Amino acid sequence: MEAAKKQSVTNQLLAVKSASGKTFSQLAAETGLTNVYVAQLLRRQAQLKPDTVPKLKEALPALTDELIGDMMSPPWRSYDPNLIQEPTIYRLNEAVMHFGESIKEIINEDFGDGIMSAIDFYCSVDKIKGVDGNNRVVVTLDGKYLSHSEQRTENMVSRLNLKGGTSE
Repeated sequence: MEAAKKQSVTNQLLAVKSASGKTFSQLAAETGLTNVYVAQLLRRQAQLKPDTVPKLKEALPALTDELIGDMMSPPWRSYDPNLIQEPTIYRLNEAVMHFGESIKEIINEDFGDGIMSAIDFYCSVDKIKGVDGNNRVVVTLDGKYLSHSEQRTENMVSRLNLKGGTSE
């Protein structure tokens, strides 16, 4: 999807949400999705799955079949590099950069040599009260652990196929 079309569809989707008067969290509760995933769907950063269509249409009845069709096509996942200038996004980036090495070390200590998936991944934003009574933002990043593989040639299917083996 070209950038202009994506922006047009995104604008239409966000207009439907705005007209509904519902928050991302309310839509999440109605659809069984996380609030961040609902936002990703409406920003065309995630693909709407067929099983979710009825719930989303019930939550946002103004969604047209054309918009639903657009949402069901694989999205062009991208971002505007200027987003880093937005203060909330800048602070999120700053937090990851500041705490990233420590988080990585703890992942390695607890799981071994590997990473957290951003594909098999859930994200949500919640509001809680801190012990001091002030509002706190809780961002949960819930990703599948993926262990790094030892790259042994005997397990490399493409190498085996080049030597006359088969992948089946």
